[in-house]
Amino acid sequence: MIYDVITFGSATFDIILYSKEFLVKKVKDKKFITGQGVFFPFPSKVNLEKIYFFTGGGGTNVAASLASQGFKVAYCGIVGKDLAGKEIISDLKKFRVETKFVFQTKAKPTNHSVVIVANKDRTCLVFRGASELLTKKLIPWSKLMAKWFYLAPLSGKLAFLFDDLVNFAKKNKIKVFANPGHSQLKLGLKRLKPILEKIDILLLNQEEASFLTKIPYQKEREIFKKIDEFVPGIFIMTKGREGAVVSDNKNLWRAKPKDVKVLDKTGAGDAFGSGFLAGILKKGDIEFALQMAIANASACLQKIGAKEGILRKGEKFEKVKIKKEKLK
Repeated sequence: MIYDVITFGSATFDIILYSKEFLVKKVKDKKFITGQGVFFPFPSKVNLEKIYFFTGGGGTNVAASLASQGFKVAYCGIVGKDLAGKEIISDLKKFRVETKFVFQTKAKPTNHSVVIVANKDRTCLVFRGASELLTKKLIPWSKLMAKWFYLAPLSGKLAFLFDDLVNFAKKNKIKVFANPGHSQLKLGLKRLKPILEKIDILLLNQEEASFLTKIPYQKEREIFKKIDEFVPGIFIMTKGREGAVVSDNKNLWRAKPKDVKVLDKTGAGDAFGSGFLAGILKKGDIEFALQMAIANASACLQKIGAKEGILRKGEKFEKVKIKKEKLK
């Protein structure tokens, strides 16, 4: 079978915690890189008002979102041979995502995230388990037939598969949507440039784009010009509440989301990326793809859990204004 999309990236089991006893305070300590910290009594018992259990991880979030739009999707990854791993596979099947490329291992438990929610934001305690055990040798390359590969952030040792996946895709005329994570970006532009030149759509947030190019994030046009030097296709830069900007080397498209009641930010980036690719698959039009991306991310933000709010096939969504300008 030729799939519309095969996704790669982490598969996690998320535990989301809410408590009035979680306090956010400013901290003057270099170890607190954001200048803030979450505090609660220690040693002590802390009461939780709410607790949620969901499957997550970039690879499975994107797969579920694209499958919800009616596309033929498979996820390629690895989970632990444990209850969390079984739940992830079961959840993927509920979304009609093909799971025959999902492996199970006893070597490590499934990836887990404990999400502490406070002041409408979050901190994630991340356990990188089985996902990074996916190796070049384990992947059934001859069976990976698809129109697109979607490479969600490949963290830890999984980052070393980035080159292999992109090179295989290009050799087999498979298009690539890449949303590289910090593990890949810290390799540096010199090391990444030859592989980024083969990518059809690149998605980064503003801070990541600044980190990759070494250009201050306020200098937006300079960042786009730099990245457009080695990305021949589409480059998307997300800017949080300020929306997103898209370049095709000739034009820029800008869009800002409408204000919504944010319940959970988990998976919003995956919802944006998968929404954009869904738009490209449906119409091949950047403006429509950007509309879908923002709508999908906004819908995700309004539900607790990365997969709970994503748009379904045929579901109507409110469109935002798109501003188009020449990239000079």
